[in-house]
Amino acid sequence: MTGSFLVEGDTSIFQLDIFSLLLLLCGMLPLLAGAQRRADRQTLSNDRSFSMILLGDPQGYTKYDINQPLFDLCTAWIADNVDHLNIKAVLCTGDLVEQNETAIPLAFRKTDQTSAEQWRAASRAFERLDNKLPYVVCTGNHDYGYTKSENRLSRFPDYFPMTRNECWRHKIVSVCNNAHGIPTLENAAYEFHTDTWGDLLVVSLEFAPRDEAIEWARKLVAEPRYANTRVILLTHSFIAWKGNRKKTEPYELTDANYQQAIWDKLVYPSSNIRLVICGHECHPTTDYFETVGFRTDKNAAGKSVAQMMFNAQTADGQWHGNGGDCWLRILEFLPDGRTVSVRTFSPMFALSPVTCDKAWRTADYDQFTFDME
Repeated sequence: MTGSFLVEGDTSIFQLDIFSLLLLLCGMLPLLAGAQRRADRQTLSNDRSFSMILLGDPQGYTKYDINQPLFDLCTAWIADNVDHLNIKAVLCTGDLVEQNETAIPLAFRKTDQTSAEQWRAASRAFERLDNKLPYVVCTGNHDYGYTKSENRLSRFPDYFPMTRNECWRHKIVSVCNNAHGIPTLENAAYEFHTDTWGDLLVVSLEFAPRDEAIEWARKLVAEPRYANTRVILLTHSFIAWKGNRKKTEPYELTDANYQQAIWDKLVYPSSNIRLVICGHECHPTTDYFETVGFRTDKNAAGKSVAQMMFNAQTADGQWHGNGGDCWLRILEFLPDGRTVSVRTFSPMFALSPVTCDKAWRTADYDQFTFDME
């Protein structure tokens, strides 16, 4: 290409070859567009799918000041991919903090943060999703009492009031009173309308739910309006990494229903609870197998109930490490209206082209599908 381009100034005229001008403009385009070169962009397997993102127990992030930005990264990545992955909700398995109520961070040699600092860190991370996306958070054993459920006192309602996220306004359909007679998000139900799956109901239950909470959930899912609605139950403790359900756990709570009791009193008799998601259990190991669990059983109606445990806090092989390498799960709800695809992904590894090949866990316990028909 030949020709010239004249630029007139006050005192001089510059003549540029058009080819040189094009080269100059091409070199400036990335700067003009503000484009960021990224290795973390993911896609769903079907453009008609939608997804929910599962976050395991965040306490390993919030209990150390240096780890807190990693949890921020998790929620920042989710917020950035709401449209890209057609995300309908975020589910979090609880244990937002290491200790619910302590002003001496090193008293139990598990953290360098006071409880208030831990709660603020958890709250700050979820602020990235406020008014953008509904998130469902259940309470864990560390979210009660002083260190781990000596009683039912919790700061959770202070940091996660029902008015916090505008996206909850048209999603929350019912709440249950907590142990102090106050309706909070410790026990809450959220309704989602989809084109391919019809209606879905997500019910969040407090840790070791009281009989009152169990009965509230049982009556709710049995209402005629939910007869044809598939229900996802989110509660902190339900199965261990080996897939077994425990009859009891070593906590001081009274009026507490642990894993097997939740199955017996709520899940098994409810024909429409088709998926249970929990965290809580894990072992400090670099073998991810001991940080996840899955099993399927038939309920009283003969329908399959998938049960999935995910807890990444010891994914780097230790209780007091970086909190979980930012591992999360992408639950893709395929447009056939019955199949869920599970993928385990880390935005921390994915952000860099140097480490993005480590961003997926591909063992059969970390990448699989299951049926909710």
